[in-house]
Amino acid sequence: MKVVAFNGSPKKEGNTYHAIKIVTKELEKENIDIEIIHVGNKSIRGCTACGQCIKNKNEKCVLQGDEVNEWIQKMKEADGIILGSPVYYSSISGTMKAFLDRAFYVTGVNDSILRHKVGASVVAVRRSGGLTTFNELNNYINYSEMVMPNSNYWNVIHGTKPGEALKDEEGVQIMRVLGKNMAWCLKLIENGKGMVDEPKREDKIFTNFIR
Repeated sequence: MKVVAFNGSPKKEGNTYHAIKIVTKELEKENIDIEIIHVGNKSIRGCTACGQCIKNKNEKCVLQGDEVNEWIQKMKEADGIILGSPVYYSSISGTMKAFLDRAFYVTGVNDSILRHKVGASVVAVRRSGGLTTFNELNNYINYSEMVMPNSNYWNVIHGTKPGEALKDEEGVQIMRVLGKNMAWCLKLIENGKGMVDEPKREDKIFTNFIR
């Protein structure tokens, strides 16, 4: 099994990275392969709502010049996905959101290819805005019909300078418990294949309120 984690911080080894590492160490103990991808230091355009991914259905975004399509394929191949972001004005960092908007829309319109994978979000924050950012990350996971493990509190860790979050004892425990629960979910799904019938995917019904 494999989990791919996306670090949305511009700092390669800042507190978001350390939060991800605490989770992935627990996964590695269960012989789950890990890949951490640094998104936050890249230049990524936001979704332009062109609709070409719906038309083409080739699992690609038509925008060129970045690694989003490569990352989409890594998400497709993985059994689990971790989304990590620092807090920018009580929200997801801009580069991370640009990536998530494009990647999750492409995967959604291509037969929901992330459906029933295991997905988790982690957030690093100095003081406030951690929970709103955590909820925003979870929106992508929930929309994709992914399976979401939990911890013993919301997945937020506190710190300012890189590495400072490791002094947040409760935050460290939250990430550690999350890692254990994520590994458990991954193994349940893997061992349940062929044993428990998977519910069939339903085509999305789109409605609006303008008549």
